[in-house]
Amino acid sequence: MATLNKPRVSNDHISSYPQLQSVGDDTKEEDVAPPEFKHTWRIWVVFITLAFLAFIAAIDSTIITTALPTVTQKIGGEGLYVWIANSYLFASTIPQPMYAQVANIFGRRNPLFVAIVLFFVGSAIGGSAHNAATLIAGRVVQGLGSAGLYVLPEIVLCDIIPPRSRGPFLSAILSCAALGSTIGPVIGGALAPVDWRWIFYINLPVVSVLFVALVFILRVKYTRSPTWRAALARVDFVGMALFIPSMVALFFGLITGGNQAAGYPWNSPRIIVPLVLGVLGWIAFHIYESTPMCREPSMPPRLFKHRTSAMGYLIIFLASIVFQGISYFLPIYFQAVKGASPLLSGVDYLPFTVGLVPLAGLSGAFLSKTGQYKPVHWAGFALGAVGVGLFSMLNESSSRGSWVGFQLIAAAGSGFIFTVTLPSTLAPLLESDVAVATGTYSFVRTFGLVWGVTISSIVFNNEVDSHLGSISDPSVRKLLSDGAAYTFASGPNSVGSLPEPTKIFVGVSALGFFATFVEKHVPLRKDASSEFGLADSKTTDNQS
Repeated sequence: MATLNKPRVSNDHISSYPQLQSVGDDTKEEDVAPPEFKHTWRIWVVFITLAFLAFIAAIDSTIITTALPTVTQKIGGEGLYVWIANSYLFASTIPQPMYAQVANIFGRRNPLFVAIVLFFVGSAIGGSAHNAATLIAGRVVQGLGSAGLYVLPEIVLCDIIPPRSRGPFLSAILSCAALGSTIGPVIGGALAPVDWRWIFYINLPVVSVLFVALVFILRVKYTRSPTWRAALARVDFVGMALFIPSMVALFFGLITGGNQAAGYPWNSPRIIVPLVLGVLGWIAFHIYESTPMCREPSMPPRLFKHRTSAMGYLIIFLASIVFQGISYFLPIYFQAVKGASPLLSGVDYLPFTVGLVPLAGLSGAFLSKTGQYKPVHWAGFALGAVGVGLFSMLNESSSRGSWVGFQLIAAAGSGFIFTVTLPSTLAPLLESDVAVATGTYSFVRTFGLVWGVTISSIVFNNEVDSHLGSISDPSVRKLLSDGAAYTFASGPNSVGSLPEPTKIFVGVSALGFFATFVEKHVPLRKDASSEFGLADSKTTDNQS
């Protein structure tokens, strides 16, 4: 069994090359030819199935947004819409590091099956709900399943595909998730008038087919613990007891702070106290993870010791902020400035999401061909800064060609970063750290999305407050003041302004660009050497 607490050593990426260690320290990487990686039919089927799972999970992260008025009208709970919308986000984000550690202990297959079952059960509960409390419960269960569907497919792909070849596969997973989150509101808006329950029921047959496919095709190796007691002893229960409530408190403060519907301004003790407790709990969690008391950390400190990995986490965090800022402001622009309906604004936003697919694939292909990720990081943040900066030029008379072209530039920036950052983050780490490193990466990425929403709402509402004097109607000024502006962004008397907010995200992109210079290039291996790789169909021992 691999020891996850193995101390780090300098030039540790060479430790994953058993061929290099056996022939002496003077042997160069290029002098030893690794076994050629082959894209077998099993790999393709596993990949396609995992991509569909990522697509379905992403759809459900946004499908409720346009259908929420219809849903609350049918079953009540208008005052709870914040929790109906965000309970899924809480549940799908916070458990991601725990899923990753459990995957190291019980193999990749069993936790993935648990995640699929939870997603199925949550969808069934949500679809059959007759009150808001049941719907929220269903969304929580569904989110707990989605947490595994967000992180485990990437872990499995990293197990069966060598680092040098991961780019195109990860870009495809990213593209499926991005496309799913974009068309989610469109699907929700289309299903809600017919029967809103099918927003959830539609998952049941699709997930069932994917589950059956994985039962037969996903057979992966892993080293079993001798007993259940030994396996459970490896789970970081204390760390999760610190981490989960801290993140719940922190997310609560970030999501509900300044939210007019929740009734909690930023200076309210109901916001300040959770934020403070969340930060203190998070610090306590990392302190515990670094002590000998934690036998097998779910987020080991060694993940952040190599500068390339540490910068990888920072880069994806910053890129996620920019990505969510774009996703936040463009619909406002289309609705508040161009006068588009919510449904049509989703269509107008498609160039950004659809542009991610080929552009992310291009960067993945470049990574596989050259093994170079730093140039892609530079180009990604440079294009991101330019694209976001160009958004500041948009106004009510901007042509379709302008906002489509600007979206494609920004899409290139996001696609480049999101595709190549996970391989670069994993490059200096041991293969035995793939799961916990990927779980941490997935959490940091989602945490950046939450910060993107928070920063966007603060900047937008403050910008509107500074221009309220230009509105002559006192009733409209009252509706838009004190953090309520975003709620009324699509109203007839709304304020639509992009220049100041977009400057914030230009700065974030610039910070990410400079962070890439701290990275140190680490060669990406061309062979897959994970102990969790695909098992031979004839093998029965030590497999999930």
